[in-house]
Parts: sequence; C-alpha cells; structure tokens
Amino acid sequence: MVLEILTYPNEFLRQPTKPVETIDNDIQGIIENMADTMYQAPGVGLAAIQAGIDKSIIIYDPDADAEKRDYNALLNPKIVSSSGETISENEGCLSVPDLRSDVKRAETVVVEGLDREGNPVKIDADGLLSVILQHEIDHLNGILFLDRISALKRELYKKKRKKALKKSEQ
Repeated sequence: MVLEILTYPNEFLRQPTKPVETIDNDIQGIIENMADTMYQAPGVGLAAIQAGIDKSIIIYDPDADAEKRDYNALLNPKIVSSSGETISENEGCLSVPDLRSDVKRAETVVVEGLDREGNPVKIDADGLLSVILQHEIDHLNGILFLDRISALKRELYKKKRKKALKKSEQ
C-alpha cells in the first residue's frame, strides 16, 4: 500500500521519532508499505516519519530498482562514527518537493541498528550509501536537508513553497 508522503512545512516532520520496541506484523507491514511508497515516488530512501509514522525506521535502495525491490530496512539506526567531508551534489528529498541542492555530508559513516528481524547490524558506508543513511537518519531526528543548505537558498525555498501552497488552497 502506498502511503502519503508528508511535505514541508508539515510540523510532524520536525519531531524526533520513537524507537521500535517490538518487531511484529505491524512493523513488517509498515516496512512493506514504506517500500511501496519509496519505489512509487520514486526515491532511494524513506524514513517512517515522512509517511506520518512516528517510528525509528528507514528503508533504502541506492539502485532505486522498483522491479528488483532490493531494499534494506534499518530499525533504530544511529550513526556511531563519521569521517571526512564530501559534497552531496544535487541532493533532493521526497518531503521537500521541487528543491535540489548541494549538501555537506560526512564522506564515510558507520551506522548501527537492527534489521527487520531484530538482528544487530553494523554498516560501514561511503559514497551514495553514506549520503542516503545520513539523510534518512536526519529525518528520524527531525532534521530536513533544507536545514543543511545555505540560509539564502533555504529562505528562497520557504517563500516559494508558501506561495505555491497558498495558490493550491485557492
């Protein structure tokens, strides 16, 4: 089932998520629905909070291949270390429509969490995977990529978005 993706300026996107305590059929269903949503969007990652679900869950597929559906789910992920600096070129976000921008990110990250069966996972990521994990974990902490771009670009986007929302209400 495809879920609705919340978009800026929805305040729900700004709240930190709650950890997953029990992995049950409901959580498995949420993960499946998130995958349907991510591939339909299309995107390379999705955090549960973006779909209005207050749980610490992310899914990702750097290949964004809707036919293979070779995605991974991470529950309660945390960045335990990061190093280097890179520019994520032309980064975008399903919750921040019509904006792409360069974003400073760590070059490599080590992320720990649980897989969808509850097994501990440790991921050493670089390149695109590193950027995706940082972006999605930011969502779980109430941070949008909008917060990581220049103040000027951010303000221009906010004005443009307000105007577009006003127009759609008329």
